[in-house]
Amino acid sequence: MSKPLNLLLAVAFLGGLAACAKEAPEEYVVVEPAPISSEPMYTGKYK
Repeated sequence: MSKPLNLLLAVAFLGGLAACAKEAPEEYVVVEPAPISSEPMYTGKYK
């Protein structure tokens, strides 16, 4: 085979390997939500 054809086949083979390679797992970050404030306690009419 000629050199350009070998080079083309090598590039195609490496491209196929790269396309089928296992992807790295996606990282994700869990963010804690802000605490929810409670309702005010009833302490009487004028307190």
